[in-house]
Amino acid sequence: MDKKEQRKINSRLGQILVDEQKSIHFPRGLIGMERAKDFVLLQIKPDSPFYLLQNLENSRLGLLVADPFAFISDYQVHLGRTEERILQNPKASDLAIMVTMTIPQGCPEKATLNMTGPIVINISRRMGMQIAQSDPEMKTKIVLSELHQINGGIGKKS
Repeated sequence: MDKKEQRKINSRLGQILVDEQKSIHFPRGLIGMERAKDFVLLQIKPDSPFYLLQNLENSRLGLLVADPFAFISDYQVHLGRTEERILQNPKASDLAIMVTMTIPQGCPEKATLNMTGPIVINISRRMGMQIAQSDPEMKTKIVLSELHQINGGIGKKS
């Protein structure tokens, strides 16, 4: 049995052991973090739609992200030919989509999902990129507490 390569990293969740084979390479970095290329996706709690996308080299570089489909079932991301090429022409079943979150300090009820800058990950190739969306019909930010009130509960479809 092969021993998986693991390494200890410091993260915003504390010191953790990560499997090197689960790292995700972002050839273009992320918006505002273009030089940071290698990350790991850490689930905050089991069965939670919330994750930390943590840089492997710098413990201060991490983004709170969420699975948008846990909140909005009809969310769509459009990939251009360039994005498909960079992600190595993935099948739809190989893609994971995440959206960044913002939680204002002291106001968790105002947490928002940023719908216009999704992070797309080719799971099988461990390759990702953030892809700006320009659909004028798309709501740019969604306040989770408002979604909860509209749908009668987070995760419920309208």
